[in-house]
Amino acid sequence: MQKFRKAFRRLEDPRAANARHPLLEVLLVLLAAVICGAASCAEIAEFGRSKKELLRLFLLLEHGIPSHDTFSRVFRLLDPEAFERAFRQFMAAFAKANGLKLSGVVAVDGKALRGAYERGAKATPLHLVNVFAVEARMALAQHKAPGRNETAGALEVLELLCLEGCIVTADALHCHRGFAEAVLKRGGEHAPVIKGNRGLLFETVTQQFARSGKRSTTRQIDRSTHDRSETRTATVMRNKTLAKRFPGVVAVGRITSRRRLRGQRADPPVVRYYLLSKYLPPKRLLYVTRSHWGIENSLHWVLDVHFAEDANRARKDHAPENFAILRRLALNILRAHPDRKSIRLKIKRAGWDNAFLMQLLSHMR
Repeated sequence: MQKFRKAFRRLEDPRAANARHPLLEVLLVLLAAVICGAASCAEIAEFGRSKKELLRLFLLLEHGIPSHDTFSRVFRLLDPEAFERAFRQFMAAFAKANGLKLSGVVAVDGKALRGAYERGAKATPLHLVNVFAVEARMALAQHKAPGRNETAGALEVLELLCLEGCIVTADALHCHRGFAEAVLKRGGEHAPVIKGNRGLLFETVTQQFARSGKRSTTRQIDRSTHDRSETRTATVMRNKTLAKRFPGVVAVGRITSRRRLRGQRADPPVVRYYLLSKYLPPKRLLYVTRSHWGIENSLHWVLDVHFAEDANRARKDHAPENFAILRRLALNILRAHPDRKSIRLKIKRAGWDNAFLMQLLSHMR
């Protein structure tokens, strides 16, 4: 746990100087509880009491297990920007120690915390922007969208990251000059979707594919076990003239998808266009664009289903952001463990099997 202590020991304790429980001990109990599936401060306190002897193997706990009020106070008062900065520092050290590659395809997308709303404001829950390393399947960063403005939140979180060796993917909301410039400034490459809302720029891209010209094309058929198959065709054309209108563009890509259910006619084709700051062979473009959905399937879905993130009603002060950071940290640790079982089974086993929980926590060294 040395890397955890090193990354989080500099966090400023927001409580009074006479606080009985050291902040680092509180955070370690919080993390262990969330790894085991605790979803509220009351559950965390109950976890601490039931696992007191185990926790004392690596924590002093001079004054016993903190109360649920103490856990709640820490969540509400802790500076989320400093906590997230420590999270990124820890993840960099954790990835290096465990041989995890945080480059490659990096997906950016927003996610609302559906339960994090004040009374009478159900339609405006807290909105976060997540950054996800697809190949390592690790959450890299989280940032609150100011005024629920996901575009502004994405620009702010990109400023915090090193994107050397990364291809950053995003949906059409982020297809604008500011996003592209931010990615290039941090050393990465971008591959956003472009849609009709970009007006003349979108028309220029579609017209290029309508005209004759040198292009590379490949086709891929994905057969699934859900009685359907999907044919995806990728075409890439070089275009450096667009760089004057959109930063860094050297090529444009098109993905045409057509799905067919067993025993039925194929659905109408769906066509998507991409602006590329790096020329990608069609086969690579298929992989990159498909990989973007990893942030939905491997992060957002897992957080909602296995950590009940949308149902969590932490909503006061900084509690929603801090709890969200802790869930992402717990997920990263669970996923990095070499056991091939599902996240759900790992969570269950961590709660039932003290030896396995110690393996997970010692894995942070």
